[in-house]
Amino acid sequence: MKLLVTGGAGFIGSNLIQRVIDQPSIERLVNLDCLTYAGHIETISALSMHPKYTFEEVDIRDQAAVSRIVQEYEISHVLHLAAESHVDRSIWGPADFIHTNVVGTFHLLEACRGAWGGDSSNRRFHHVSTDEVYGSLGPTGVFTETTPYAPNSPYSASKAASDLLVRSYFHTYGLPVVVTNCSNNYGPYQYPEKLIPVVIQSILARRPIPVYGDGMNVRDWLYVQDHADALWLVLTRGRLGETYNIGGHNEWANLHIINLICDLCDELVPQSCGMSRSLITHVQDRLGHDRRYAIDASKIANELDWKPRVSFEQGIRATVIWYLENQAWVQMVRRKMLV
Repeated sequence: MKLLVTGGAGFIGSNLIQRVIDQPSIERLVNLDCLTYAGHIETISALSMHPKYTFEEVDIRDQAAVSRIVQEYEISHVLHLAAESHVDRSIWGPADFIHTNVVGTFHLLEACRGAWGGDSSNRRFHHVSTDEVYGSLGPTGVFTETTPYAPNSPYSASKAASDLLVRSYFHTYGLPVVVTNCSNNYGPYQYPEKLIPVVIQSILARRPIPVYGDGMNVRDWLYVQDHADALWLVLTRGRLGETYNIGGHNEWANLHIINLICDLCDELVPQSCGMSRSLITHVQDRLGHDRRYAIDASKIANELDWKPRVSFEQGIRATVIWYLENQAWVQMVRRKMLV
């Protein structure tokens, strides 16, 4: 396998690469990342001397560069994670999301179609997406692989568009594709603008913890390393042309998870924290804020024997400890945010 991982210096991509690079079937792993505000080569620097590993600083919006990499490295498998992913940023500036998530995916599909021709043997294009493409749920129900798409933000709309584009390349050109739609991830190296890192950093700085609206928007949370394991299974064993939902069966309202993080910080760093729940501050709700997501992950469980291994209690404690012990990484990323 000559594997191309796009977005491999980001949160999920970096965890994925560290998780799979020593798989015996991988001959070469190429990490393609343009190192935007959310991609940090320092996150993956420990692998810089790994004999299987190559880094290419390339933007997937650059069609010629993407085609060159697929051809030059004779890529046989793709894990496509590169994307603009922050909903708030998509509300402020949707253009980047269209160019990266839709046009960038098109460039990658075309590069693989050109390199692979009609040969689908030992080839695989795995497109990594989100549960946000399905829209919002009421108090009950779950998203399945057949739930109609109903995206409610420019981010989720751009991901829905790229999902459908990937699907069309399977049905029109026979490109060997699989798609996964995953719930909210958490864990080490998550960009500091996301909910869990925002809460931790706010507590440490003793500044207000912002909570959108009433804080009762519900998400299904999955530890990032469990997601990485699922991605590898789908890449290597998933049925061509199929979509697999990946979730943690672990629903939490935002306010409840914030309370939990407050209590963990108060326990783990009592000399610096205390009464952290008093920092919670409700702010104006996000535009188009989906109320609830929930994933039915029975398909991947039944077909590929996958289920989360890390309980939420284990994962959230490990995540808080990681951020407390890796403030140098957080501050490095925050400095880049200001450039």
